[in-house]
Amino acid sequence: MSFKKETPLANAVFWAARKGNLALLQLLLNSGRVDADCRDSYGTTALMVASYSGHYDCVKELIMQGADINYQREQGHHDIVKLLFEFGASTEFQTKDGGTALTVASQYGRSKVVDILLKNGANVHDQLNDGATSLFLAAQEGHVTVIRQLLSSGAKVNQPREDGTAPLWMAAQLGHSEVVKVLLLRGADRDADRQDGTTALFKAALKGHHSVIEELLKFSPSLGLLKNGSTVLHAAVLSGNLQAVLLLLGANADPMLPNKNDELPGDLTKNDRILRVLHPKILNGDS
Repeated sequence: MSFKKETPLANAVFWAARKGNLALLQLLLNSGRVDADCRDSYGTTALMVASYSGHYDCVKELIMQGADINYQREQGHHDIVKLLFEFGASTEFQTKDGGTALTVASQYGRSKVVDILLKNGANVHDQLNDGATSLFLAAQEGHVTVIRQLLSSGAKVNQPREDGTAPLWMAAQLGHSEVVKVLLLRGADRDADRQDGTTALFKAALKGHHSVIEELLKFSPSLGLLKNGSTVLHAAVLSGNLQAVLLLLGANADPMLPNKNDELPGDLTKNDRILRVLHPKILNGDS
């Protein structure tokens, strides 16, 4: 966020808003020589700066001086969000990427702000231009509390992004095991796949996220051949992660099931420990 302004007075307004200097801010605004809604070349306003910095009194002063409350970026100070709503702020204002106050608050895990927004009519089904919902963004960042709030307000647990990526898939590949647990308990499709044919379990195996694999296995996901022509065991072997391989074998994944190139998992790794688990005869010289 830039604080450079075109005039010294406007620059002083932004400095006062950023520092929380109410006396200076009032002096400048009351001079009549600077607009309460002055903006820089990026569209940043003094109200945005004061809100982002958490200066309640400066936010209120700017609003009373006529600053546009709906030309506002979301931030994490719930008392300021409440103040903005008291003066009629809208939950429907969108940024260029389709974002709303709720999508941003969800992405950054601001649970108190999310609560206020939902109580003031925010649409739990808001989406960015790429189809990402507030729930998707919260799942991506691992914000369990926000996810529970959104699901309780009617968010669709399986709503994918435009590329087919579901919240569960994203949380699994990033290793957010608690998020995965909550989503599964609320009905997330354990076998939903992206356009590339990979599932949440496949990505967790490929990344070696043991705790995520354990949560997914509780819901009996597919261990066989996937739409992308591979298996979750192949993914674990490719990651070189022995613990992931053992978890999947313990869930009865077939070590002899070929992928689309008819390759056995053991052919895809030089990890002796994994080879010994998959094909003990190879290393014992009995083949």
